[in-house]
Amino acid sequence: MTEITLARIVRSQGRRGEVRARVLTDFPDRLTRLREALLGGRGTPRPAVIRSCRIEPSRRFAVFHFSGCDSIEDAERLVGCEVQVPASRRQPLPPGTYYAGDLVGCEVIESGAGRRWGRVREVQATGEEVAGAPILVVERDDGGELLVPMAAEICTEIDLAGRKIAVLLPEGLAELNRE
Repeated sequence: MTEITLARIVRSQGRRGEVRARVLTDFPDRLTRLREALLGGRGTPRPAVIRSCRIEPSRRFAVFHFSGCDSIEDAERLVGCEVQVPASRRQPLPPGTYYAGDLVGCEVIESGAGRRWGRVREVQATGEEVAGAPILVVERDDGGELLVPMAAEICTEIDLAGRKIAVLLPEGLAELNRE
């Protein structure tokens, strides 16, 4: 079974066993509805019952209170753990949107021509303050790196089942990215 990490516990919070966690999901409000999760990241994930969860106004952090975690000492033992759910329970996405982890490892080919550029090594978010598409970081077959904006005009076809992304690169983009 594959787990999806939704948050990473960074420190204890208060004196009653609560923990502060960095939110790692695009759907932070979902965390407040979770009643159970897995605590992973350090060995085999173990089930945990969530007493409560609230999202901080910045939406970058959440405060969890887990059953059986009733003191600062209990909370400190959870620092570094990841709040996870089975992949089968992850939030469905609207059409045309993808989880970054599903794109990593996909083969990138030139639309129509069939030229293979390489494989997606990572997906970089451009941030909420920047109006732009995420960037596919492609490890090129020639050893370089190709940065491809994940815009519909450029990524013309995404086939997750076939692990392929067809791209139509604007003139000069491949040369601009050449290392």
